[in-house]
Amino acid sequence: MGDRARTGLWYALFAYACWGVVPVYLQLTRGIDGFELIGWRVIASVLVAFALVAMTRGWARMRQVLRSRRDTWTLVLAGHAVLVNWTAFVVGVLSDRVLETSLGYFLNPLVSVVLAVLFLGERLRPLQWAAVGLGAVGVGVMIVGYGEVPWIGLLVASSFGVYGLIKKRVGGSVDALSGFTIETTAALPASLAMMLVAISLHGLTLGANGTAGILGAAGFGIVTAVPLLAFAAATRRIPLTWVAFTQYLAPIMTFLFGAFVMHEPMPLERWIGFALVWASVALVSIDAVGRHFRRPPLIPPAA
Repeated sequence: MGDRARTGLWYALFAYACWGVVPVYLQLTRGIDGFELIGWRVIASVLVAFALVAMTRGWARMRQVLRSRRDTWTLVLAGHAVLVNWTAFVVGVLSDRVLETSLGYFLNPLVSVVLAVLFLGERLRPLQWAAVGLGAVGVGVMIVGYGEVPWIGLLVASSFGVYGLIKKRVGGSVDALSGFTIETTAALPASLAMMLVAISLHGLTLGANGTAGILGAAGFGIVTAVPLLAFAAATRRIPLTWVAFTQYLAPIMTFLFGAFVMHEPMPLERWIGFALVWASVALVSIDAVGRHFRRPPLIPPAA
Protein backbone atom coordinates (compact mmCIF):
# COMPACT_ATOMS: atom_id res chain seq x y z
CA MET A 1 0.00 0.00 0.00
CA GLY A 2 1.47 3.35 -1.06
CA ASP A 3 1.56 6.46 1.09
CA ARG A 4 -1.31 8.04 -0.82
CA ALA A 5 -3.57 5.00 -0.36
CA ARG A 6 -2.60 4.68 3.31
CA THR A 7 -3.45 8.35 3.88
CA GLY A 8 -6.77 7.89 2.09
CA LEU A 9 -7.65 4.89 4.25
CA TRP A 10 -6.94 6.88 7.41
CA TYR A 11 -9.10 9.73 6.11
CA ALA A 12 -11.98 7.28 5.50
CA LEU A 13 -11.62 5.66 8.95
CA PHE A 14 -11.49 9.10 10.57
CA ALA A 15 -14.64 10.25 8.75
CA TYR A 16 -16.70 7.20 9.70
CA ALA A 17 -15.34 7.18 13.25
CA CYS A 18 -16.53 10.79 13.59
CA TRP A 19 -19.98 9.85 12.30
CA GLY A 20 -19.98 6.88 14.67
CA VAL A 21 -19.53 9.08 17.75
CA VAL A 22 -22.18 11.65 16.78
CA PRO A 23 -24.80 9.86 18.98
CA VAL A 24 -22.41 10.35 21.92
CA TYR A 25 -21.95 14.01 20.99
CA LEU A 26 -25.72 14.50 20.83
CA GLN A 27 -25.99 13.64 24.52
CA LEU A 28 -24.71 17.19 25.13
CA THR A 29 -27.87 18.54 23.53
CA ARG A 30 -30.44 16.50 25.47
CA GLY A 31 -33.49 18.56 26.30
CA ILE A 32 -33.29 20.59 23.10
CA ASP A 33 -36.18 19.93 20.72
CA GLY A 34 -34.95 17.80 17.80
CA PHE A 35 -36.44 20.05 15.09
CA GLU A 36 -35.03 23.15 16.76
CA LEU A 37 -31.63 21.46 17.02
CA ILE A 38 -31.67 20.72 13.28
CA GLY A 39 -32.19 24.44 12.64
CA TRP A 40 -29.17 25.30 14.78
CA ARG A 41 -27.17 22.58 13.05
CA VAL A 42 -27.87 23.97 9.58
CA ILE A 43 -27.13 27.54 10.68
CA ALA A 44 -23.82 26.45 12.21
CA SER A 45 -22.98 24.35 9.14
CA VAL A 46 -23.62 27.27 6.77
CA LEU A 47 -21.36 29.54 8.85
CA VAL A 48 -18.57 26.94 8.91
CA ALA A 49 -18.96 26.24 5.18
CA PHE A 50 -18.64 29.90 4.17
CA ALA A 51 -15.72 30.37 6.57
CA LEU A 52 -13.93 27.44 4.89
CA VAL A 53 -14.70 28.82 1.43
CA ALA A 54 -13.21 32.16 2.48
CA MET A 55 -10.14 30.51 4.03
CA THR A 56 -9.47 28.37 0.95
CA ARG A 57 -10.41 31.14 -1.50
CA GLY A 58 -12.96 28.86 -3.05
CA TRP A 59 -15.32 31.58 -4.32
CA ALA A 60 -14.32 31.03 -7.95
CA ARG A 61 -14.99 27.29 -7.73
CA MET A 62 -18.38 27.89 -6.16
CA ARG A 63 -19.34 30.49 -8.79
CA GLN A 64 -18.40 27.98 -11.48
CA VAL A 65 -20.74 25.40 -9.94
CA LEU A 66 -23.56 27.96 -9.66
CA ARG A 67 -23.24 28.78 -13.38
CA SER A 68 -24.56 25.30 -14.13
CA ARG A 69 -28.32 25.29 -13.55
CA ARG A 70 -28.33 21.49 -13.61
CA ASP A 71 -25.65 21.16 -10.92
CA THR A 72 -27.20 23.88 -8.78
CA TRP A 73 -30.69 22.36 -8.72
CA THR A 74 -29.24 18.91 -8.18
CA LEU A 75 -27.41 20.21 -5.10
CA VAL A 76 -30.60 21.92 -3.88
CA LEU A 77 -32.40 18.56 -4.03
CA ALA A 78 -29.44 16.88 -2.33
CA GLY A 79 -29.54 19.45 0.45
CA HIS A 80 -33.19 18.69 1.21
CA ALA A 81 -32.58 14.91 1.07
CA VAL A 82 -29.76 15.18 3.59
CA LEU A 83 -31.93 17.50 5.72
CA VAL A 84 -34.48 14.69 6.01
CA ASN A 85 -31.64 12.31 6.89
CA TRP A 86 -30.24 14.61 9.57
CA THR A 87 -33.70 15.17 11.04
CA ALA A 88 -34.52 11.45 11.26
CA PHE A 89 -31.10 10.72 12.79
CA VAL A 90 -31.25 13.50 15.41
CA VAL A 91 -34.85 12.74 16.40
CA GLY A 92 -33.96 9.05 16.64
CA VAL A 93 -30.97 9.61 18.90
CA LEU A 94 -32.69 12.18 21.14
CA SER A 95 -35.75 9.89 21.53
CA ASP A 96 -33.55 6.96 22.65
CA ARG A 97 -33.86 5.05 19.37
CA VAL A 98 -30.15 4.89 18.59
CA LEU A 99 -30.42 1.27 17.43
CA GLU A 100 -32.91 2.27 14.74
CA THR A 101 -30.50 4.85 13.34
CA SER A 102 -27.82 2.13 13.28
CA LEU A 103 -30.24 -0.15 11.44
CA GLY A 104 -30.83 2.60 8.88
CA TYR A 105 -27.18 2.93 7.98
CA PHE A 106 -26.77 -0.85 7.80
CA LEU A 107 -29.72 -0.91 5.36
CA ASN A 108 -28.34 1.94 3.28
CA PRO A 109 -26.29 -0.24 0.84
CA LEU A 110 -29.39 -2.33 0.13
CA VAL A 111 -31.48 0.79 -0.49
CA SER A 112 -28.78 2.10 -2.85
CA VAL A 113 -28.88 -1.17 -4.81
CA VAL A 114 -32.69 -1.00 -5.16
CA LEU A 115 -32.59 2.67 -6.23
CA ALA A 116 -29.95 1.84 -8.84
CA VAL A 117 -32.34 -0.75 -10.30
CA LEU A 118 -35.35 1.57 -10.26
CA PHE A 119 -33.75 4.78 -11.52
CA LEU A 120 -30.46 3.86 -13.22
CA GLY A 121 -31.60 0.75 -15.07
CA GLU A 122 -29.02 -1.50 -13.37
CA ARG A 123 -29.65 -5.22 -12.96
CA LEU A 124 -29.18 -7.12 -9.73
CA ARG A 125 -26.74 -10.00 -9.61
CA PRO A 126 -27.76 -13.17 -7.72
CA LEU A 127 -25.92 -12.26 -4.52
CA GLN A 128 -27.50 -8.80 -4.58
CA TRP A 129 -30.98 -10.32 -4.93
CA ALA A 130 -30.23 -12.58 -1.95
CA ALA A 131 -28.96 -9.60 0.06
CA VAL A 132 -32.07 -7.49 -0.64
CA GLY A 133 -34.29 -10.45 0.27
CA LEU A 134 -32.46 -11.09 3.54
CA GLY A 135 -32.62 -7.42 4.46
CA ALA A 136 -36.37 -7.31 3.80
CA VAL A 137 -36.92 -10.44 5.89
CA GLY A 138 -34.84 -8.92 8.70
CA VAL A 139 -36.96 -5.78 8.77
CA GLY A 140 -40.12 -7.92 8.58
CA VAL A 141 -39.01 -9.96 11.59
CA MET A 142 -38.53 -6.76 13.61
CA ILE A 143 -41.93 -5.42 12.57
CA VAL A 144 -43.79 -8.63 13.45
CA GLY A 145 -41.80 -9.56 16.55
CA TYR A 146 -41.17 -6.11 18.01
CA GLY A 147 -44.66 -4.84 17.25
CA GLU A 148 -43.81 -1.61 15.42
CA VAL A 149 -42.31 -0.40 12.16
CA PRO A 150 -38.71 0.88 12.57
CA TRP A 151 -39.70 4.03 10.70
CA ILE A 152 -36.69 6.06 11.84
CA GLY A 153 -34.28 3.42 10.52
CA LEU A 154 -36.20 3.15 7.24
CA LEU A 155 -36.27 6.94 6.85
CA VAL A 156 -32.54 7.22 7.59
CA ALA A 157 -31.77 4.53 5.00
CA SER A 158 -34.10 5.81 2.28
CA SER A 159 -33.16 9.49 2.64
CA PHE A 160 -29.42 8.78 2.53
CA GLY A 161 -29.94 6.43 -0.40
CA VAL A 162 -31.81 9.17 -2.29
CA TYR A 163 -29.04 11.63 -1.34
CA GLY A 164 -26.43 9.31 -2.86
CA LEU A 165 -28.54 8.87 -6.00
CA ILE A 166 -28.93 12.63 -6.43
CA LYS A 167 -25.22 13.26 -5.81
CA LYS A 168 -24.38 10.74 -8.52
CA ARG A 169 -25.87 13.18 -11.03
CA VAL A 170 -23.21 15.80 -10.35
CA GLY A 171 -20.39 13.23 -10.34
CA GLY A 172 -16.94 14.78 -10.34
CA SER A 173 -18.03 18.20 -11.60
CA VAL A 174 -18.54 19.63 -8.10
CA ASP A 175 -15.82 19.81 -5.46
CA ALA A 176 -16.69 18.72 -1.93
CA LEU A 177 -16.58 22.15 -0.25
CA SER A 178 -18.66 23.92 -2.91
CA GLY A 179 -21.20 21.09 -2.87
CA PHE A 180 -21.42 21.12 0.93
CA THR A 181 -21.84 24.91 1.00
CA ILE A 182 -24.60 25.00 -1.63
CA GLU A 183 -26.43 22.01 -0.14
CA THR A 184 -26.51 23.38 3.39
CA THR A 185 -27.48 26.87 2.21
CA ALA A 186 -30.34 25.37 0.18
CA ALA A 187 -31.56 23.51 3.28
CA LEU A 188 -31.52 26.66 5.41
CA PRO A 189 -35.08 27.96 4.69
CA ALA A 190 -36.76 24.60 5.40
CA SER A 191 -34.70 24.04 8.54
CA LEU A 192 -35.48 27.56 9.83
CA ALA A 193 -39.19 26.91 9.22
CA MET A 194 -38.96 23.67 11.21
CA MET A 195 -37.13 25.45 14.02
CA LEU A 196 -39.65 28.32 14.19
CA VAL A 197 -42.59 25.87 14.32
CA ALA A 198 -40.88 23.92 17.12
CA ILE A 199 -40.19 27.14 19.07
CA SER A 200 -43.80 28.31 18.62
CA LEU A 201 -45.06 24.99 20.03
CA HIS A 202 -42.56 24.33 22.83
CA GLY A 203 -40.72 27.59 23.33
CA LEU A 204 -36.96 28.06 22.91
CA THR A 205 -35.25 24.94 24.29
CA LEU A 206 -31.65 25.78 23.36
CA GLY A 207 -30.67 26.37 26.99
CA ALA A 208 -32.44 23.27 28.33
CA ASN A 209 -29.13 21.52 29.01
CA GLY A 210 -27.28 24.63 30.11
CA THR A 211 -23.99 25.73 28.62
CA ALA A 212 -23.21 22.20 27.37
CA GLY A 213 -26.30 22.21 25.15
CA ILE A 214 -25.54 25.66 23.73
CA LEU A 215 -21.94 24.70 22.96
CA GLY A 216 -23.10 21.38 21.51
CA ALA A 217 -25.51 23.13 19.13
CA ALA A 218 -22.89 25.71 18.16
CA GLY A 219 -20.29 23.01 17.46
CA PHE A 220 -22.61 21.11 15.13
CA GLY A 221 -21.24 22.97 12.11
CA ILE A 222 -17.72 21.64 12.71
CA VAL A 223 -19.06 18.18 13.58
CA THR A 224 -20.89 18.17 10.23
CA ALA A 225 -18.14 19.63 8.05
CA VAL A 226 -14.99 17.86 9.28
CA PRO A 227 -15.96 14.23 8.53
CA LEU A 228 -17.53 15.24 5.21
CA LEU A 229 -14.31 16.88 4.03
CA ALA A 230 -12.25 13.93 5.32
CA PHE A 231 -14.54 11.60 3.37
CA ALA A 232 -14.02 13.65 0.22
CA ALA A 233 -10.25 13.47 0.72
CA ALA A 234 -10.50 9.69 1.15
CA THR A 235 -12.48 9.13 -2.06
CA ARG A 236 -9.78 10.94 -4.04
CA ARG A 237 -7.08 8.58 -2.74
CA ILE A 238 -8.54 5.07 -2.40
CA PRO A 239 -10.91 2.87 -4.46
CA LEU A 240 -14.62 3.03 -3.65
CA THR A 241 -14.44 -0.67 -2.70
CA TRP A 242 -12.26 0.27 0.26
CA VAL A 243 -14.60 3.10 1.18
CA ALA A 244 -17.54 0.66 1.09
CA PHE A 245 -15.91 -1.45 3.79
CA THR A 246 -15.00 1.46 6.05
CA GLN A 247 -18.60 2.78 5.94
CA TYR A 248 -19.74 0.03 8.33
CA LEU A 249 -17.56 1.45 11.11
CA ALA A 250 -20.13 4.17 11.91
CA PRO A 251 -23.25 1.97 12.30
CA ILE A 252 -21.24 -0.64 14.25
CA MET A 253 -20.14 2.05 16.71
CA THR A 254 -23.70 3.40 16.88
CA PHE A 255 -25.11 -0.08 17.50
CA LEU A 256 -22.65 -0.76 20.31
CA PHE A 257 -23.44 2.60 21.91
CA GLY A 258 -27.21 2.03 21.73
CA ALA A 259 -27.15 -1.58 22.92
CA PHE A 260 -24.46 -1.52 25.60
CA VAL A 261 -24.22 2.11 26.78
CA MET A 262 -27.79 3.39 26.37
CA HIS A 263 -29.11 -0.12 27.16
CA GLU A 264 -31.90 0.04 24.60
CA PRO A 265 -34.04 -3.13 24.58
CA MET A 266 -32.69 -5.97 22.42
CA PRO A 267 -35.27 -8.80 22.57
CA LEU A 268 -34.65 -11.97 20.58
CA GLU A 269 -36.63 -10.82 17.52
CA ARG A 270 -34.50 -7.69 17.29
CA TRP A 271 -31.30 -9.73 17.45
CA ILE A 272 -32.65 -12.01 14.71
CA GLY A 273 -33.65 -9.03 12.58
CA PHE A 274 -30.25 -7.37 12.96
CA ALA A 275 -28.51 -10.70 12.24
CA LEU A 276 -30.41 -11.04 8.95
CA VAL A 277 -29.56 -7.46 8.00
CA TRP A 278 -25.88 -8.06 8.85
CA ALA A 279 -25.94 -11.20 6.70
CA SER A 280 -27.37 -9.17 3.81
CA VAL A 281 -24.63 -6.56 4.26
CA ALA A 282 -22.03 -9.35 4.17
CA LEU A 283 -23.48 -10.62 0.88
CA VAL A 284 -23.36 -7.15 -0.67
CA SER A 285 -19.73 -6.79 0.46
CA ILE A 286 -18.76 -10.22 -0.90
CA ASP A 287 -20.40 -9.36 -4.22
CA ALA A 288 -18.57 -6.02 -4.40
CA VAL A 289 -15.20 -7.58 -3.60
CA GLY A 290 -15.71 -10.39 -6.09
CA ARG A 291 -16.66 -7.94 -8.81
CA HIS A 292 -13.63 -5.79 -8.00
CA PHE A 293 -11.17 -8.68 -8.33
CA ARG A 294 -12.86 -10.09 -11.45
CA ARG A 295 -12.45 -6.78 -13.23
CA PRO A 296 -9.81 -7.16 -15.98
CA PRO A 297 -6.64 -5.14 -15.50
CA LEU A 298 -6.18 -2.01 -17.54
CA ILE A 299 -3.90 -2.55 -20.56
CA PRO A 300 -1.50 0.37 -21.06
CA PRO A 301 -1.54 1.86 -24.56
CA ALA A 302 1.21 0.82 -26.92
CA ALA A 303 4.17 3.14 -27.08
